[in-house]
Amino acid sequence: MSRSTGRSRNAAAASSVFLASILALTACSAPGSNADDDATPDAAAPTAAGDWTCGEDDVTIDAYLETGFPLSAALFEEFEKQYPNVTFDVREDQFAVITQNAPRVLADNPPDLMRLPQMSDLVGDGLLYNLDEAAAHFGWDEWPASQLAQMRVDEDGRRGNGPLYAMGKNYSMTGVFYNTELAAQIGMTEAPKTLAELDEWMQKAKDAGITPSNQFNGGATGGLAFPLQLLMASYGSVDPINDWTFQKPGSRIDTEDNIKAAEHLKKWIDAGYFAEDINSLDYSQMMGQFIDGKSLFIFNGDWESGNLDTQMAGKAGFFLMPPLEEGGKVGAMSAPLTFGISSKAANPECAAFFFDWIATNDDARTLAVEIGGSHPMGPADAYMPEVDPESVTGQTLSAGATIAEDNGAMEFIANATGAIYAKSWTPNLQKLVAGDQTAEGLLAAVQADYESEING
Repeated sequence: MSRSTGRSRNAAAASSVFLASILALTACSAPGSNADDDATPDAAAPTAAGDWTCGEDDVTIDAYLETGFPLSAALFEEFEKQYPNVTFDVREDQFAVITQNAPRVLADNPPDLMRLPQMSDLVGDGLLYNLDEAAAHFGWDEWPASQLAQMRVDEDGRRGNGPLYAMGKNYSMTGVFYNTELAAQIGMTEAPKTLAELDEWMQKAKDAGITPSNQFNGGATGGLAFPLQLLMASYGSVDPINDWTFQKPGSRIDTEDNIKAAEHLKKWIDAGYFAEDINSLDYSQMMGQFIDGKSLFIFNGDWESGNLDTQMAGKAGFFLMPPLEEGGKVGAMSAPLTFGISSKAANPECAAFFFDWIATNDDARTLAVEIGGSHPMGPADAYMPEVDPESVTGQTLSAGATIAEDNGAMEFIANATGAIYAKSWTPNLQKLVAGDQTAEGLLAAVQADYESEING
């Protein structure tokens, strides 16, 4: 574990930013049995009765974060400038380590601020601070409800309703990035309007000797979950997908529409639209190869927008996964960059004040856009910095507005349960590439694993 204090923080390369992000959005949490003996599934997380500020005395906020995330460092530095009595003491680990250690860290070495994996088990074990009083005090309940839904957990451990146990630094959205120079080589001058057009451009890229997509799918992170879920939104409504990820009773992932989406992904695999070494390709390799011009498309999220505006200025574009029919509704995975407070934290009110500052302070919101590349949390009419509409960041922010209009936001299918991503989606997607799994078999296997987990 690395450790940095105050303003001396590690600013890692942008390629590792996403690895933290994707794991953060799709990682599984360790079993609740790793927590201390005092935590029980029925334990109620305490609330505080403070003044919801950081006061005037010196305060040290203990933060436990994943490595390689420059937005956090930038926000900490700006907050310390505005509130010089506050210092952030930062512990950093790879997110895979945080996922494994989350219950014990929250119980035995409780941070004021912690990057969270899947939340249900942590809430059930009474390890997270109930933020309902903070929400009432700061007015978070007046924000668009969809911003907070994924961070609410009810008494049955289902997300989407119930008390608020986390807050986001911003909320991300996914789609398709493309290399504009490679696109021009094959005659693609605008984003495809239908899924069939996207298929055509992939084939034209392959025919021209250009790898259509260097999507990562190696190791413990099945990156093909990205195009798969986007295809699900093209073939059907996002509502059944959200029902499944929020564990609504009777919901299924192996629906007729989703099977068609999985079959479409399998056609892409069989047609050679992905790199041959996809099952050994990790995220940083995917990003490096895309930036180096070795792939036309990648299926990814807006957290890379600022990075691509810097490293591929004028050479990258973004579009939402197109629908089956032109003009149809579109969907995208969209989730907050989630942080929580330990139920045993020393400074919960100050940490909650920091959450509110991120969402409402003009300087903080500017950092969220310019460094994080994503839309800040907060009121619908809150300040937004000016962004070049032709930049990648401008394109992703505009796409986010389209998703909001179409009510097309989806929680990640990899976040349905604590272990579904690592133990089911990833191995089955890798088997799909290897020819050892069918599209229908993939979804059937994941559904069986899902039911096994939620039914105990």
